[in-house]
Amino acid sequence: MELLNSDKKNKVLQSMINIIDAKRSEIIAENKKDLDAFKRDDQALYDRLVVNEAKVDDMIQAIKEVKAQEDPVGKTISDRTLESGLNIQNKTAPFGTIMIIYESRPDVTIEAAVLAFKANNKILLKGGKEAYHSNVVLEKCWHEALAENDLDKTWIRLMHINREETQEFLRNPTEPLDLIVPRGGERLIQFVKEHAKCAVLISGRGNNFLYVSKTADWAKSISVILNAKTEKISGCNALDKVLIDKNIPNYEAKVKELASVLENANVEIIVDKDIKSVLSDKEEVAGKEVWHEEFLALKILLAEVDGLDQVIEMINEYSGGHSASIMTSNKAEAEKFMEQVDSAAVYHNASTRFTDGGQMGVGAELAISTDKLHHRGPLGLKQLVTNKYYVFGDGHVRV
Repeated sequence: MELLNSDKKNKVLQSMINIIDAKRSEIIAENKKDLDAFKRDDQALYDRLVVNEAKVDDMIQAIKEVKAQEDPVGKTISDRTLESGLNIQNKTAPFGTIMIIYESRPDVTIEAAVLAFKANNKILLKGGKEAYHSNVVLEKCWHEALAENDLDKTWIRLMHINREETQEFLRNPTEPLDLIVPRGGERLIQFVKEHAKCAVLISGRGNNFLYVSKTADWAKSISVILNAKTEKISGCNALDKVLIDKNIPNYEAKVKELASVLENANVEIIVDKDIKSVLSDKEEVAGKEVWHEEFLALKILLAEVDGLDQVIEMINEYSGGHSASIMTSNKAEAEKFMEQVDSAAVYHNASTRFTDGGQMGVGAELAISTDKLHHRGPLGLKQLVTNKYYVFGDGHVRV
């Protein structure tokens, strides 16, 4: 694959900024076609689909931020000369071709492409049918930006294939693929892992937990829970489960207060059998599958726990490995929680809503990875490269 210089890549990104700004009315009009065709039975998916003036501004800002970042390709990781005189350099290098499969979210067509391209990767974009018109017009913008700078449109391509054809492509790709990032439900992720012929980086579900310790500041806990649950229900970093230590002072009164606050915010509450004794009018959790569920709705599960060890065990068993938070004034307790909970992001006295590239200082993100290879958390520009060894000799042979 050709290595483009930074100036060339940045010129493409500047062209894209200008094109999107000039065509914002057309982009919003095409998005309206998708919105009009969408059955609003899934509010979270609908929210992700919307493109308005503010969203176009966000797209432009994402491109500007990536354009301003240092090119991640060709950076020296190590450089050493052995006693034999052999010089060995390890440098960052592009993956090659990345494929991303995603639902709704036309902004991913911008963020995924800008990150992949700046890291000198080609990218195949497989968006959902619900965002068809939005994605097509954004692909046209990318192709215009590439053409303005004498580059082939194969750098950034929208895959115009249906679900069955996508599955067949994964089984038998008709072109080289180096990395696949699935952003969707469990069935999609499992299928990709099973059938992909290349590396797969998992962008997993949320199902995020928060633990209220017996030493927690209660007022701060309520504020954090409310923010994590209601600030954006469609976010994969939204809160789903709250575990309340039964040893907290004024336990029953505080549980009732939390329930009242959540109800005032129109949050549906379900409870475990222990909390049911305090909130008798609430529906009791039906089965284990609910503990594994990512709600993506104004819905929350409240449960009673007895100490940190139980909390760690529950989170590691049921959560999606995305984000988990502890509310406590005990630093040792927080440290144990953060070290032993197996999630991509762990929090002390803070909302899970901060698991986001922009909020974490990474900038635009391809996805939030819950995988351990090769990176966990926001996949920003620096995470879209691999490495390559350059070995320089002078007729060296191994003996």
